Amino acid sequence: MKAVILAAGKGTRMKELTNDVPKPMLKVQGIPILEHIILGLKAAGIHEIFIVTGWRAEVIEDYFGDGSRWGCQIAYGRQEVQDGTGKAPELAREFIGPACFILTYGDILVKPETYAQMIRHYNTDYFSGVVTVIGSQDITKGGLFFFDDKFCLKHLVEKPSASQLEQLRQEGWLKPGETAWYNAGIYIFRPSLFDYTARLQKSPRGEYELTDAIAALIQSRHPMAGFRIEGRWVDVRDPQVLAELERAG
Repeated sequence: MKAVILAAGKGTRMKELTNDVPKPMLKVQGIPILEHIILGLKAAGIHEIFIVTGWRAEVIEDYFGDGSRWGCQIAYGRQEVQDGTGKAPELAREFIGPACFILTYGDILVKPETYAQMIRHYNTDYFSGVVTVIGSQDITKGGLFFFDDKFCLKHLVEKPSASQLEQLRQEGWLKPGETAWYNAGIYIFRPSLFDYTARLQKSPRGEYELTDAIAALIQSRHPMAGFRIEGRWVDVRDPQVLAELERAG
């Protein structure tokens, strides 16, 4: 198992905090968000990591180097144009080779044991991948995932509009009182993912969307297991979240 971390964005919602550093290098409890992720991956037995850099790429590359200080092998690829999460993983294709891999955004914090739990779940059966979710009664938070009775992914809608939410209700995907499952931004994939990212077209937002590749995988009957993240899950999206993490100690 290898890992790919997407860390190319500036993080504009962080305002002046990311003028000189990319968001994944902002510190939580004294060390960069990205370092928390790498330590968790290493604890799960992953020692080969590829980081997709972009904004202030040299800050990440200079800090982590070849990874030897963390007992890892770290390689890099620069996403020169930030045109979405769908194409960014392709920079790691040669590095990944025939291996399966964890893919995570560089601003998602979870308990270190979450990565090992994901790997164990992936190994319980034959899956083309694992998608992580968090549960909520609020249906306006982000990307919605829908599962069958074995908790394998059957349908997804990225950032649904009001009309899409109404359609999901009419089609029976959304039911009153049931938990809504949200994309938690950490995955396991086989290299077959790249067959689908290669065929991506830009979304209405003008970006290549990773979720479009996942949708194509399930439409091609690739089994994608769901995994609910228990406990800590934090999308470090803005200065308020960062401040709350510091206060939490």
